[in-house]
Amino acid sequence: MPRTDSLQGALDLLVLKILSRKPALHGYAIMSAIKERSGDVLRADEGSLYPALHRMEEAGWLRAEWITKDERQRLRVYRLTPEGAKQLSTEQSRWQTVTSAVNRVLRTV
Repeated sequence: MPRTDSLQGALDLLVLKILSRKPALHGYAIMSAIKERSGDVLRADEGSLYPALHRMEEAGWLRAEWITKDERQRLRVYRLTPEGAKQLSTEQSRWQTVTSAVNRVLRTV
């Protein structure tokens, strides 16, 4: 049975891509989007996602802000920065290179 909770180096790419299409999402919404858009195959757990979000924020790829929803609930939402958009392009190129190499190995072994 494949491990669907392990994104093996693709988490940054997935988060950046999701935020490029839907800005101002909170962590749970990002986790849900990964699960939904992958057809329920990929799952990002809190223990992986939140440290990644903080790391990407420190790198300048994301900007986070607190918003108040329903007068009681505060949510930390994330937006892609211009640096994050550049990093998304880099991550997509890197992913294409890696998946292409893996596919070559699978065809020849």
